[in-house]
Order: sequence, then structure tokens, then C-alpha cells
Amino acid sequence: MLKEISRLQDIIKQWDDLSGDVEELESGLSLCTETSDGDPDPELLAEMTALSDTLQKHISALEVKNLLGGENDGLNAIMTIHSGAGGTESADWVAMLQRMYQRWAEAHDFDLSLLDFQPGEEAGVKSVTMEITGDFAFGQLKTENGVHRLVRISPFDANKRRHTSFASVFVYPDIDDTIEIDVIDSDLRIDTFRAQGAGGQHINTTDSAVRITHIPSGIVVSCQNERSQHKNRASAMKILRAKLYEKERLEREAEKDKLNAQKQQIAWGSQIRSYVLHPYQLVKDHRTEHETGNTGRVLDGDLDDFIEQALLKKVV
Repeated sequence: MLKEISRLQDIIKQWDDLSGDVEELESGLSLCTETSDGDPDPELLAEMTALSDTLQKHISALEVKNLLGGENDGLNAIMTIHSGAGGTESADWVAMLQRMYQRWAEAHDFDLSLLDFQPGEEAGVKSVTMEITGDFAFGQLKTENGVHRLVRISPFDANKRRHTSFASVFVYPDIDDTIEIDVIDSDLRIDTFRAQGAGGQHINTTDSAVRITHIPSGIVVSCQNERSQHKNRASAMKILRAKLYEKERLEREAEKDKLNAQKQQIAWGSQIRSYVLHPYQLVKDHRTEHETGNTGRVLDGDLDDFIEQALLKKVV
């Protein structure tokens, strides 16, 4: 209840701030038209133009929040990105997507932490799991669920041929402790192993990494980011709880015949979005038909237009 009160108070404060800015903008524009020579003051006009641009951004952000009314939309998000077939090409694509979502999180002042990281055999990333902490992180990032397709001239191909790579993105709500998910110890198989990749001498010479298998569901999670086996186990349990909750939620929705008829199966060839870097520049969302030719901006984390369109058209 306290969380809900805080959320509503935040919305009211944003509304009051916007109302005050609108009044300031109206007053400023009136002053611009009341000059003796009929020409607006250039400094005041520039100030009002900047205020108008800021207002539009804040209003747009509030409109997106208004679309986030799902049960878990206000929660933090746990995102996992897996490489598809294609070896080094797909692993490099996962690294690009990881950077894209990190930049998106930074632009929204969200905190992002790595929970698990599996490097590619030669380059890139085989799979990565991240926790994104921020207001309505899950509600926004759930629109990214699905297969992402990249078309480009391969930097790993000496003949400079065009390659197509795939990666899958899965986003789960970070369930807090007030929601009960029964995890029985006897249903778990817990293995420890040595972490891979960078991390210093300690992380590579001790069995600090943890892998947990939930036997009834077959769900397997792992975490190796921390030096402590205890911390890795706690993080792995958090991921497991999130995945078990998502599994139960989808099963309930299937029973009610909700959403599943509209959701595209996450499988290779059923991509939700294509990123074409050659022979032309285009990022296109196949669910909403929203597209842009500014591929660099999108890969730098500018995803808000795609997220807003997905929410408006209720494709998630």
C-alpha cells in the first residue's frame, strides 16, 4: 500500500510540475507578443522554445507511464539475451544488444547490474543476464521480448560478405518478497563451478559460480558475477524465482486464453525487430511497423519510440 501511495504521489507531483511549466510557457509567450516594436525578445523566445521542447519530452514520458497498467509493470526487470545460430556473428550481436540496453538504462537513470555473463568462444557474448532497476523498468522492457535480427557486412568475414544474425531477448519482472513463489529445497540441484572470463585470479581459481536446476520445471539458472559463492547463489535464486513466476503467469494466461493467441512464438525466423546495416540503414519493428533509418541512434539506446508504439498498439 505504501508503494502504491508513493507511486501515485509521484504522478501527482509530475502533473503539478507540468501544469506550472505550462503556465510559465503561456506567460512567456504572451510577453513575446507584447513587445513595443512587434518583434519578440530573442533571448526570451529561445528560453520559451527550450521550455516547450522539455515539456513535450516530459509529457511523452508521462503518457508512456499511463500505458503501463499491468500487474508487474512498475517492477524492476531481469533481462536475458541469448545468441542464436551463427557462432561468433551471433555472439557479437548479443554484445551489441547488451550495450544498447545499457545505454537505454543510463539515459533513464536506471541502475544496471550483471548477474551472469557467458563470453563467446572467440568474441562477443554467448549469453548475458542483467538486472535493470528503475521505475517501470519491466513495463517498458517487456516490449523487447522476442527475437532480434541483424543484417550487416560481417567484421569477421575476410571476404566482406553480408551476414544475418539472431539473438533472443527474454524479460522477466523482478518479483519482490511479498509475492509467494514456493521453491522447495528438494526440487533443486545446486552445482558450483569455476567462473569464466575476466575477474582476476580469485574468480578463476575458486568454485564461486553457482548453477541451480529446478527439477520439476527443468529451468536452469546460473550466476558467476560475484566473488562470493553465497552472493552468487542468492542472485541465482532471484533469477529462478522470477522465471518461475513468469512461467506460472503465462500458464494462468493460457488457461484464460489471454494474450497467447496474439503473442508470436519466440523462435528463429519469427523476429520482432530487424536491424539492417547493409545495403541500407533501417530498424523496423515487425509488430507495429514502426521504423527509422537512424540505426546508430537506436543501437546507442534510443528505444523509447519503439517501446511507446508497442505499448500503444498493445502487442505485449
